[in-house]
Amino acid sequence: MKGSQITKLFNIVYPIIQGGMIWVSGYKLAAAVSNAGGLGLIGAGSMYPDVFREHVQKCKQATDRPFGVNIPMLYPNVEELMQIIIEENVKIVFTSAGNPKTWTTFLKEKGITVVHVVSSVKFALKAQDAGVDAVVAEGFEAGGHNGREETTTLALVPMVKEEIKIPLIAAGGIATGEAILAMRILGADAVQLGSRFVASAESSAHDNFKQLIAKIGDGETYLTLKEFAPVRLIKNKFFFELMDLYQKGASKETLKEKLGRARAKLGMFEGDLNEGELEIGQVAGLIHEVQPVATIMNNLISTYNNALKNTQNL
Repeated sequence: MKGSQITKLFNIVYPIIQGGMIWVSGYKLAAAVSNAGGLGLIGAGSMYPDVFREHVQKCKQATDRPFGVNIPMLYPNVEELMQIIIEENVKIVFTSAGNPKTWTTFLKEKGITVVHVVSSVKFALKAQDAGVDAVVAEGFEAGGHNGREETTTLALVPMVKEEIKIPLIAAGGIATGEAILAMRILGADAVQLGSRFVASAESSAHDNFKQLIAKIGDGETYLTLKEFAPVRLIKNKFFFELMDLYQKGASKETLKEKLGRARAKLGMFEGDLNEGELEIGQVAGLIHEVQPVATIMNNLISTYNNALKNTQNL
């Protein structure tokens, strides 16, 4: 697996980035991915500022390789997180769920590499105009919060590649070396994987959630809650109760009441598989085992190299 503009940008060995997911991407996961040659990201979206600082500090102790953080710009205390990033000398920041113009200039002036997550060509161009160093084009297949356009990764990546001049990272529905190769052929300089790393020994997700991911098959996730922030969920008790409300024509207020607070934490972090919100991508159907990050990375690299050899026979 050769390097790319992205491996040079981040000073990493492999063009593989671990998604900075809420309730999943703590310092143990980020450090493990970075130690294996990829780029680990701490997911700040589910952390209070003091917890976020602790994870950044512990990640520095756990790896001497580059790592980054993911900051959802809808986070209520985003100013505090940005201040911690400066104070702790974090060098790589992925922003998401908001306008890239808000913080890109501030971060770039501090010498920080900035990447923004997008779900369409329009937003990719806006991110480029804002001055980011790269974009993540995330397709409809992805887990967690998603774009409303429902454009698949296979369609989105080449469309974004056609329009932008900065490096491109593909995300959504990628969990194998073969899929990484497909994205590279479509023009991506690197890939970002979320779901595959949720089901890792080092992720902070509850073991109940990890084991469920290893069991579900195709068609067992669904993109919903578009009135708020579109999110792909496993079809559990909470999900079906939510669908029942939709069928009854429930108001936005009723849906919000049903969603309540901290439901993602309840499911993904605390392990309530019935009442919790269980965010995962469609590619969970290809994940059959919870493994250490080092094993996952080795499998990704070896299957990528094998797939590359096999393309000569096509």
